[in-house]
Amino acid sequence: MAAPCRVPQLLRASFGRFSGVAASARSFSGDGKTHFGFETVPEEEKAKRVYKVFENVAQKYDVMNDAMSLGVHRLWKDALLHAMHPQPGARLLDVAGGTGDIAFRFLEYVRSQQQRRERRVARSMQTQSWQDISSSYGTEGEDGPRESRAVVCDINKEMLKVGKQKADSTGTSAGLSWVVGDAEELPFDDEQFDIYTIAFGIRNVTHIDQALQEALRVLKPGGRFLCLEFSKVTNPVLAKLYDAYSFQMIPVLGEVIAGDWKSYQYLVESIRRFPDQEEFKRMIEDTGFYCAQFHNLTGGVVALHSGFKL
Repeated sequence: MAAPCRVPQLLRASFGRFSGVAASARSFSGDGKTHFGFETVPEEEKAKRVYKVFENVAQKYDVMNDAMSLGVHRLWKDALLHAMHPQPGARLLDVAGGTGDIAFRFLEYVRSQQQRRERRVARSMQTQSWQDISSSYGTEGEDGPRESRAVVCDINKEMLKVGKQKADSTGTSAGLSWVVGDAEELPFDDEQFDIYTIAFGIRNVTHIDQALQEALRVLKPGGRFLCLEFSKVTNPVLAKLYDAYSFQMIPVLGEVIAGDWKSYQYLVESIRRFPDQEEFKRMIEDTGFYCAQFHNLTGGVVALHSGFKL
């Protein structure tokens, strides 16, 4: 569980080097090398190899998520939405969100909130006079809430393609936009979004610090950063079981279901190379986010991190 909200020690307005512990959590070693799973590769090579991984798994990505997590990933994503608690009119940027799971949940959530508001208004109007009701009809829609929108941004075109197909097949395209973009260099102007989310994607970027800086840049003042990511299991017994399952079963499932052992071996290894909860929280604070905190889900298998831009 996170410590109480505190002001970050450093505020960065541009890309720069972190000091102290945050520096050790950077996704590269400073000599032009970084990790691709347990393998050390040149920085410029990692992005290409990660792109290939997700290009390979795109068509079976959702099926594998259900198989690997036994469906629990749906509960983790629901927890993200409940923590977000978006209101009608909110603008979401979901980065590395190719298949659209977070965006779909966001739009469904805000629509349900809007319907609740409309029901409350309808109930309140039942006790109004005819003059009050007539006046409300005369002004309806003039200054109503703006439409909620979600932008799904992903560097991988194949992942976006799958997401668009899901949106079309379920009739949930309204309010959705799909943009090809790099988390380290987002194709959006400053201060455009109320909420930035990235679910199970930030561990795959080459420079985590740059992705965090971009998140801060595109958020409006008062906007919120939310990151759902695999993390460090806190219970020793569960950690052993989780390691055994991850390394012995997940690549096998990848081979059986998606015909791709290597891609899922990388995904397992990439989880082990990601900073733990406290270390990543410090990185978020050092980027300039306020009130950074995290909540462990399923014993730390996943952590939900958040912070605000002031």
